[in-house]
Amino acid sequence: MSEQPTPDAESRRPAPAEPETTAGGPPAGREPEAGAAAGGPPEDGAPARTATARPPEAAPQTSSPENDRKAPPLGARGAAGATGRWLLRVARRPYWERPRSSWLVRRWPDLTACLVATFFFWLSLTPSLVPRPWYYQGAIGGITAAIGYGLGALLSWVYRLSLRRWVPGERVRARAWLAYWLLLPWTVALMLSQSADMQRELRQLQGMPPTLTWHSMMIVLISLAVLVLLLVVARAVRLFTGLLTRMLNRFVPWPVAVALGLAMSTAIVVIGTRDVVWDRGILEVADRIAAAKDRSTDPGVMRSYSPVVSGSPDSLIHWDDLGNKGRTFAGTTLSSDEISDFTGEEALDPARVYVGRASYDDYADGAELAVRELERVGAFDREVLAITGTTGTGWVNPTTVEALEYMHGGDTAVVTMQYSYLPSWASFMVDRNEAGIATKALVDAVHARWQQEPDEDRPKLLIFGESLAVSAIESAFDGLDDLLERTDGALLIGPPDFSPIHDELTEHRDPGSPIWRPVYDDGRHVRFAQFPDLDLTRPSAEPWEYPRVVYLQNASDPVVWWSPNLLFERPEWLNEPLGPDVTTAIDWFPFVTFWQTTVDMAVSYGSPAPHGHRYGSNPVNAWAAIAPPDGWSTVDTERLGWLLEIRHPPRHGWAG
Repeated sequence: MSEQPTPDAESRRPAPAEPETTAGGPPAGREPEAGAAAGGPPEDGAPARTATARPPEAAPQTSSPENDRKAPPLGARGAAGATGRWLLRVARRPYWERPRSSWLVRRWPDLTACLVATFFFWLSLTPSLVPRPWYYQGAIGGITAAIGYGLGALLSWVYRLSLRRWVPGERVRARAWLAYWLLLPWTVALMLSQSADMQRELRQLQGMPPTLTWHSMMIVLISLAVLVLLLVVARAVRLFTGLLTRMLNRFVPWPVAVALGLAMSTAIVVIGTRDVVWDRGILEVADRIAAAKDRSTDPGVMRSYSPVVSGSPDSLIHWDDLGNKGRTFAGTTLSSDEISDFTGEEALDPARVYVGRASYDDYADGAELAVRELERVGAFDREVLAITGTTGTGWVNPTTVEALEYMHGGDTAVVTMQYSYLPSWASFMVDRNEAGIATKALVDAVHARWQQEPDEDRPKLLIFGESLAVSAIESAFDGLDDLLERTDGALLIGPPDFSPIHDELTEHRDPGSPIWRPVYDDGRHVRFAQFPDLDLTRPSAEPWEYPRVVYLQNASDPVVWWSPNLLFERPEWLNEPLGPDVTTAIDWFPFVTFWQTTVDMAVSYGSPAPHGHRYGSNPVNAWAAIAPPDGWSTVDTERLGWLLEIRHPPRHGWAG
């Protein structure tokens, strides 16, 4: 039997809640009966049937400015709510996970790698040898950040491999990423502000205006673009390696497939980068541009009709075979009248011999042609005969040549031989040894012919060169003793780190002398200078004997200090005491200092002389010490220095 409810129990039951009704519709939560849905009551005895109710038509709503002001529209509240929910989701998981395993992009960037990349980006903002523009800073920042990311990713991988037992949970990971995103903008802004201050200090130190155009946002964007590009390339290589490994695994066991995949992908990347990108890409484009430039003639350069100049109608070398830099060298030769206007005395037309690369087949033939041209112009009857090397393009510094010609009243002959038309950076990469081989052939041939002259009638035999030409000149001798024995003096300007004699002198310098201003053998024959008026007098207690060798090298010249060793080894030029134009904020960091110095070489002509790779009229002071003519005075040196500063004002860009 079923229990029947009693009246008392019935009275104690709570009353059912009254159903809510909507305008013009049945109670909420209850569907209308079939008859009601049809418009009439249900039939007697028929079971009640349910049906979906048709929603009532909404009453027309009116809008007024007053109502709009009182309450915001529902769309705005919905958008705000959606934004809030999105921000909450980002705060809970401020990183991305791939939704399916089939996605090529496997995971979000590693947090450790991002932290190290940010640290390396900050290191890239530290000052180096010369002030650099913001767009170069952006490139350095991206490259160094990519290096830092790679190192951070490697550390993270090693950690996961060795300590698999403990992995941070999702909450720890989310909070770490959230802290990184919140602190990153403020940290980067502080880094850029400090970097701008250090760049201004460096500019003042090198005699430049303190004003600085430092586009912080553009630096960030360029660095980010370079970083993303390098990461995309790296991930593409990794994905290709994984695909190749899985394909090989169909035929060989997995360990063998991994080893083969890594070896094959490495070979493809190395060969592709070297042969396709470098040789057939960058170098081929540089070669075409340089070859077209070599066939051209600079504006204002006219063919010389002086019989003692190469390329003239009387010359053994045709004007068209001189190359661009050779035509400039021959076509801008001083006249005797120009020299007389400065000296106030009668002068000779200087002799200039230039053997262009197109005028000979091998270096021995070129050297022989140079000797025959020297004989034709009467070079061995002159007071001074000077041999110079060229940079990659064949460039010779006109200030150094003209200083010697003015000083000796035009009674000079200068000879050189072009070995390449490529820019110095390309020449260094592809035919670095060719410079030394060509210059040695020229020096040996000229020296052998010079020795045939009687001792009392021989001209002074001098050698000089700048930048890459210093290495070429030094390669023509077996060492300092050989150079002193076979010449009457040398002027070497901005020697690269790989110059053999320069490297020997700095390595065996006297104790206590800094590498940027070394003293060798108490300055007996060789002296180094950035400010010749002061530096060439040191050490003052020791006599400076002939023949004399002068190295002009600036403490802030990146061409002098660049070396691959900067990648992993702290250089001596950063030891105390620092050079006079090197900021105390500079420091060495693995990888970073190497890229900074590399970029510094590209902007080393941006600083005024004597800073960076600019030496201005300092060759005048050097020649006055190496081979002064009779009656030459300090006043004459100052006058000639001012004249050459006017004739050859500073220009931006890479000369050689």
